[in-house]
Amino acid sequence: MNSGSPASQQLKEVRLWDPFVRVFHWALVICVCSSWILGKFGPGIMTLHFYFGYAAIALITFRVIWGLFGRWPARFRDFIYGPGTFISYLSGASSRKPSFWPGHNPIGALSVFALLGVLGFQAFTGLYTDPDDFINKGPLVDGAADGMVGWATGWHQTVPVLILLLVVLHLAAIAFYKIWKHENLVPSMIHGRKVVKGDVPADRIIEVVDNDVG
Repeated sequence: MNSGSPASQQLKEVRLWDPFVRVFHWALVICVCSSWILGKFGPGIMTLHFYFGYAAIALITFRVIWGLFGRWPARFRDFIYGPGTFISYLSGASSRKPSFWPGHNPIGALSVFALLGVLGFQAFTGLYTDPDDFINKGPLVDGAADGMVGWATGWHQTVPVLILLLVVLHLAAIAFYKIWKHENLVPSMIHGRKVVKGDVPADRIIEVVDNDVG
């Protein structure tokens, strides 16, 4: 498809995020928040913390598979952008109007990859973590070398700060788009629909909103 064609510049309401992506998103929010709260303020025996961690691993694994074999725009290939696209988008990010980007914009794409990578790493280190309390050790500790356990434990206690930073940046970006660019990104992750401008699969178009958009 030619992104410069007149049809691609029309505003269209589309079915953007499929139910799998939406359920994954909110389920991961629940798992991350619950794991962090339990890890920080939870009881001495952190069984629920482990369960939420296992659920996070399952969710991230699903998202990787869906990113490889799912449908537009959930596939990774749909939001892997070159430097030119990123710079072009960034140069217009301060404009006080919606971007109408079809899917993850270049900045949002970086956020997705960063969060998936960091959360996956945190869940992985949790499998080998041993806080030396003889109760809350990870399920793979017994068969691991001491060096591996020490390395994983150190990172598992450090990475939450990075996760918190990424989450704050994510929420700040949503607020920026809402307040500055007058584009509310949250509803589309609830009902799946969004008004966009650009090339989209024909079977995802619900209706054309505007036939004359520059």
